[in-house]
Amino acid sequence: MSALSANGRFRLSPRLWLIPLFIGIGFSLFFFVTSSASASMINELVVLPTATHENTWAYANIPKPTYTATPIIIPTNTSIPAVTETPGSISMAIVEDSSVPVAGAAQDLVHASVPSYGGSKYILVDISEQHMYVYEGDVLIYSWITSTGIHNATRTGIFAVQSKIPNAYGSTWNIWMPYWLGIYWSGGLENGIHALPILSNGATLWAGFLGRPVSFGCIVLGTYEAQVLYDWAEIGTPVEIQW
Repeated sequence: MSALSANGRFRLSPRLWLIPLFIGIGFSLFFFVTSSASASMINELVVLPTATHENTWAYANIPKPTYTATPIIIPTNTSIPAVTETPGSISMAIVEDSSVPVAGAAQDLVHASVPSYGGSKYILVDISEQHMYVYEGDVLIYSWITSTGIHNATRTGIFAVQSKIPNAYGSTWNIWMPYWLGIYWSGGLENGIHALPILSNGATLWAGFLGRPVSFGCIVLGTYEAQVLYDWAEIGTPVEIQW
């Protein structure tokens, strides 16, 4: 690595000069890389990709719907009827056959004969069962629970439909009797088959009591059943009431 010169001095080999040169270059590169100036130069030369994120939602400005209430005007002279509940027990009075005098056209109706009928329709009411059976020919087409008169007020026998009134009014008791089918006269009053009566206050009389004697003598059906029977029955259709 070294040699002795002719004058007696040591002379370094040329390769030994490379060692301090490389060391100097190394320190220079180290300080250059770690300095802030070099970092900015590297950032300018190397462009790193910017991370992106795809938005799957976005804000939307949706106006809130508005509602304008329509005023309801009730005239001051209009009275709103109060709803009253039908009492659970009702006091009833039975009108006997001869208690009411009859005159004029009503007298003729009382003694009128049963309308002639040549059809195949037939209504059977069984008081002991509180049930109605409706036949067309020999076929039973309807079977319904019914209610007859209290204290045996419904007369037994063979009668016929002699009148049809969509909504009959009973002035004696101040009730309406929808789907009225008159079948026989009791004094000056006609007994018949009808739907649950409606009181003057709009309440339904005897609702929930079908299947037990409750009426003043008529045969009472549910509203739907009475309408079906009213549409089906004809003037003269036989009605048999039995025990």
